[in-house]
Amino acid sequence: MRFLRTAGAFAYFLADFGRAIARRPPSAAAVLEEAYGIGVRSLPVLLLIAIFVGTNLALQGANAFAPLGGQHLVGMFVALAGVREMAPVIAAAMIAAKAGTEMASQIAVMQIREQIDALEVMAVNPLWFLVLPRLLGIVLVLPALTILAIFVTLVASYAVVVLQLGQSGAVFLAQARAAITGLDFVFCMGKGLAFGVIIALVSCFFGFRAERGPEGVGRATNAAVVTVSVAVVFLNYLLSAVFYG
Repeated sequence: MRFLRTAGAFAYFLADFGRAIARRPPSAAAVLEEAYGIGVRSLPVLLLIAIFVGTNLALQGANAFAPLGGQHLVGMFVALAGVREMAPVIAAAMIAAKAGTEMASQIAVMQIREQIDALEVMAVNPLWFLVLPRLLGIVLVLPALTILAIFVTLVASYAVVVLQLGQSGAVFLAQARAAITGLDFVFCMGKGLAFGVIIALVSCFFGFRAERGPEGVGRATNAAVVTVSVAVVFLNYLLSAVFYG
């Protein structure tokens, strides 16, 4: 019953948001400010995680193919697992952990301080003023962050294959090129776009639903992170089934 009530409230939230954004576009300065906060400030952590994911993929791929005599297939494994699946999910997870929690906590604090009520008194729609710039900002940067995560993952895997495992870098690149195409990068950007919409809407939704008091902010932020994480993984499966199924 709690899930159904939350789902119904989210549906009403989406309907109200749709009516709010139909009036006029947001300020370009507000969107760019959100894009900078979401993208540039999250970039160092994302790239660091992508490096270690790439190294682990190379090592695990080499260990998996070694008994079969297929060490030359590491490039294919890294390309398929890293480019198609891991990089988009990692980018979304990092943005959800950083930007998503910030969205939920900031709006929750405004909710308990009655600042959102003050916006309504001033005839400013809070959904248009608070949610739309965040949504456009994350949609603007998350596809680009996904491509950067893919590039760093491949470079890290290449370095491990050549420097640590002593394999041919040319073979790695040939296998990677044979496994993926330019369309895969388009699909990954599409995943990043969809993940960005989910992160922004769900995080802001739980921020608006925050209960009074400091504990309400913590519960709203925690609920946002958990829900976004589950939604991203489930949506990734659906998109992979559509793109590659």
